[in-house]
Amino acid sequence: MTKKKGNATEELVDAIIEGLKDKKAVDIVKIDLRNIDSSVCKYFIICHGTSTAHVSGITNSLPDFVREKVDEKLWKKEGHQNSQWILLDYADVVVHVFQKEYRDFYRLESLWADATVTKIKEA
Repeated sequence: MTKKKGNATEELVDAIIEGLKDKKAVDIVKIDLRNIDSSVCKYFIICHGTSTAHVSGITNSLPDFVREKVDEKLWKKEGHQNSQWILLDYADVVVHVFQKEYRDFYRLESLWADATVTKIKEA
């Protein structure tokens, strides 16, 4: 099955958000970086979990969920050793799953003032 290239990234973003909601990720935010010249990807998806186990559970299940939904493979995973801030890299989309205190400390959402930030309503 061949996908239209224009919609592939949006389908990936939708699948990621659906997977995060499925695992009860907290305060999901989508940051559209497509109009930012220095951006390394098209979107950041940021959320947090309620514990180390929750953060780990979210990031362990999301790659399988996304693969089933849109047949997209995870390119790289970082930070899984301590589950304080885990990054899932899908090339065009980078997912950041934090423990709350680390999210509050790094405040990634505020670093991209020129980007469009969308708060995702929880299920």
